[in-house]
Amino acid sequence: MNEYRIEHDSMGEIRVPKEHLWGAQTQRSLQNFPVGWEKMPEAIIKAFALLKKAATEVNAQLNPQKMTLSKKLAIINACDEIYRGKWRDEFPLSVWQTGSGTQTNMNLNEVISNRANRIIGESALHPNDDVNMSQSSNDTFPTAMHIAAAVAVKTELLPALDKMTDTLKRLEKENEGIVKSGRTHLQDAVPIAFSQEISGWRGMLENDREQIEKALCGLYQLAIGGTAVGTGLNAPEGFGDMVAEKLKEYTGLPFESAENKFHALSSLDRITFAHGALKALASDMMKIANDIRWLASGPRCGLSEITIPENEPGSSIMPGKVNPTQCESVTMVAVQVMGNDAVIGVAASQGNFQLNVFLPVTAYNFLQSARLLSDSLLSFEKRCVSGIKVNREKMNENLHRSLMLVTALNPYIGYENAAKVAKKAYRENLSLKEACTGLGFLSEEEFDKVFHPEELI
Repeated sequence: MNEYRIEHDSMGEIRVPKEHLWGAQTQRSLQNFPVGWEKMPEAIIKAFALLKKAATEVNAQLNPQKMTLSKKLAIINACDEIYRGKWRDEFPLSVWQTGSGTQTNMNLNEVISNRANRIIGESALHPNDDVNMSQSSNDTFPTAMHIAAAVAVKTELLPALDKMTDTLKRLEKENEGIVKSGRTHLQDAVPIAFSQEISGWRGMLENDREQIEKALCGLYQLAIGGTAVGTGLNAPEGFGDMVAEKLKEYTGLPFESAENKFHALSSLDRITFAHGALKALASDMMKIANDIRWLASGPRCGLSEITIPENEPGSSIMPGKVNPTQCESVTMVAVQVMGNDAVIGVAASQGNFQLNVFLPVTAYNFLQSARLLSDSLLSFEKRCVSGIKVNREKMNENLHRSLMLVTALNPYIGYENAAKVAKKAYRENLSLKEACTGLGFLSEEEFDKVFHPEELI
């Protein structure tokens, strides 16, 4: 049988499970929002722990009469424990709560104050008066959201992206000199080197990285110091700047207190822009994964110009079948990220007056996208891309069967005559040489002199 203790807030008393550190407002949120299975991401909880620690240090400097040394040390100790993941079960709230994230802010305040009181050995701290000193949910949640997003991108996504890019650079170098048929509109086109095709993939990822880095600049701008509506009511002068400096010290990232707090509280344009860069990466990953599974299609009835690692059986009924499952995983991640971008875009459009109240869903979707892309890049690189092998024989066969090699004859016989050659070769199943000489446009010697597919790249 569960045991309870009585906690209270401005609405009165409420029973809270005795074994937990949370308080009245967390308990009310649990009861009022039994919605879905999506819980507030751990990255948000960790970001809040850093933020509350930084705010406490600054409050101790600016208001030492209220934030005493004993309170400061106890709060910092509790925040450090939370950041290390010690109290993860104390943060059970649904994403689908108040749109400002107030209950998650209070969840942190309550857990930190109760844990700090245990450390001190008396009820010396209050969740609002001490842990939430100089703050509001309206500036702490968007601040924690930016911290979590920036850390996820900088420490997880970009390293994973770099690893994939390095693998493509290796493949590009290893496959220099291998010429194959190009393809446009899913139809045969003029030749291309396989290394050139890979360089296209590499260029996409390098460009995506550049765009993500630019977007990070917006995430480094923090709402802290704006308190409820952007005026900074109840926060001492310089509080936001000092907290941002502490966060910069903790994370090594160049966080700053946003110059215009009215903008920082009421708009989600910066995180929307940043997620747009993630969507661009997802789009390019979709294209690369699709290219790879097309090129590896077969093994006998497809293009079969490359082989990819065989990781698991592909069919429950067809023995020996192997499928491009890593490519399929990447493309599913891509469409999820694109869907998340739509959610964030709509959420960003819904700010009213001094606050946008679609913060938790924005945070959840952004962090899911960052995590999915990071994990997907690492898995795709390790289990598929790094093991790509060229089927030289098939590439050479397709190259020399391509009717679009006739493009090389344009300067010698003209576009319209070259088109006649291609159509005759296709209609009568002839080689381009047979069709060209049969039509009398070039002699065999003239054809051999000007026709060199490997030089067309």
